Amino acid sequence: MAQYPEQVRLVIRYAPFHQGSDQVVKLFEAARRQGKYQQVLEAVLQAQPTWADHARPNPPLTLQIAEQAGLDMRKATEDMGRPEMQALLEQDVADLTALQVSKTPTFFVNGRSLPSFGPDQLASLVAEEVAKAGKSR
Repeated sequence: MAQYPEQVRLVIRYAPFHQGSDQVVKLFEAARRQGKYQQVLEAVLQAQPTWADHARPNPPLTLQIAEQAGLDMRKATEDMGRPEMQALLEQDVADLTALQVSKTPTFFVNGRSLPSFGPDQLASLVAEEVAKAGKSR
């Protein structure tokens, strides 16, 4: 994104594969409504080892982490219950199914999936797609 600030747009989609991850998705979207998406996302991901153990996940811990990151939890809890939050989740799950995504992270660049995982492979695919877009203008 730093290399192509005008050509690349990041879109994050959710893959709620694990127990309780649907609530974490709703928490992120509640944070977005408060203009705190980035802070909450970074705090929750940094603390992921404390709450996302596959043997004993503890997604409710993310609420405390989000609050420490500055989220108004009263408002967030209200927003998490909104029907549009569930609709967003359902759309992402439908898209995961359609795209046959089965693990995270998974990257797509202009609809092309990353052939093999890694930062170099992602940078290469982005460069290819930026070059294609430049030629078609």
